[in-house]
Amino acid sequence: LFAIFAFATCGGYSGGLRLSVDCANKSESDLSIDIAFAYPFRLHQVNFDAPTCEGKRREKLSLIGDFSSSAEFFVTIAVFAFLYSLAATVVYIFFQNKYRENNRGPLIDFIVTVVFSFLWLVSSSAWAKGLSDVKIATDPDEVLLLMSACKQQSNKCLPVHSPVMSSLNTSVVFGFLNFILWAGNIWFVFKETGWHSSGQRHAPDTMEKQSSGYNQGGYNQDSYGPAGGYNQQGSYGQVGEYGQSQSYGQSGPTSFANQI
Repeated sequence: LFAIFAFATCGGYSGGLRLSVDCANKSESDLSIDIAFAYPFRLHQVNFDAPTCEGKRREKLSLIGDFSSSAEFFVTIAVFAFLYSLAATVVYIFFQNKYRENNRGPLIDFIVTVVFSFLWLVSSSAWAKGLSDVKIATDPDEVLLLMSACKQQSNKCLPVHSPVMSSLNTSVVFGFLNFILWAGNIWFVFKETGWHSSGQRHAPDTMEKQSSGYNQGGYNQDSYGPAGGYNQQGSYGQVGEYGQSQSYGQSGPTSFANQI
């Protein structure tokens, strides 16, 4: 849906501006000069006629600039992103088993998502710069400077209507929103790949190996176990004062006192 909004607001644009040239000789004036332009914004091919205020002679002019490369690049990325999203949705719903087979599907999906994220950033940035140039090239005040009649102070040249470019501004916004959407989706696609699952599987294995290593090492053995000389219950049988057998084991002085 975001891709549709992006290429629809840009690729379907058409606009125009209107200028007024009031010559000193009113019969030579033209108060309604309409200039229309549209996607892909090859403005140098947009021609219009303007009065010269020198008799009935008119001059043929054209707008300046060709911004089709950035506009077409942006729309192309949006269209291909829409087609891939549509195809991926069908695979997710109807071919889930084949998608996860041999981990090839998630891996391809991950790579394509990364590529589209990068392309959305580049195309949106290029189109934002292109749109800024389009606004300058179609500014009525800039277009009036192209007319020879407007260079004479005796003539009055005024802008009547400026082009409305709200939809083009919206296309740039949707372009960067698509970048955020695709870049954020990288993590969720990465979780489907074997790289994420293998990383989670190796972590417990490493902890288990470390744990078993400590269990086998000397530090985890009972330092006072049967192998140690001090833990052996060496009983020194002695006859106490009252003829009772006394044992000096590991129990220490407390047990010795109890036995007494």
